[in-house]
Amino acid sequence: MFAKKLQEPSNLTDQMSQTADEAIRTTQLLANEAVDGLAHAMQDARTQAVPMLNRASEQVGALAQRGVDSVRQTSQQLRDRTRDAADGTVQYIKDEPVKAMLIAAATGATLMALVSLISRSGRRG
Repeated sequence: MFAKKLQEPSNLTDQMSQTADEAIRTTQLLANEAVDGLAHAMQDARTQAVPMLNRASEQVGALAQRGVDSVRQTSQQLRDRTRDAADGTVQYIKDEPVKAMLIAAATGATLMALVSLISRSGRRG
């Protein structure tokens, strides 16, 4: 009977050791499953993100190209209008040389008066 009582604590220790080993294995399995699940989730996110990033990049490129095209078109229109205005001015001078000279003289006199007025007010202040 005394020997039986000594074996019981030993059995209890063995059972506790086995239970602890099983708990460790279960925890390891759960941890491995969690890591695998996280790895799969990250791979899925990456797989979904790459096409979205590619589409976004294409859209940004298209917007940039539209902006460049718009600036180019506006610049060309401005050049055309400036050339038309210059051609119109030259033609007016050819058609009406006296009027063109009088307009130029009046414009020059007005500008000189304005410059003189500004320079006087600058000396006072």
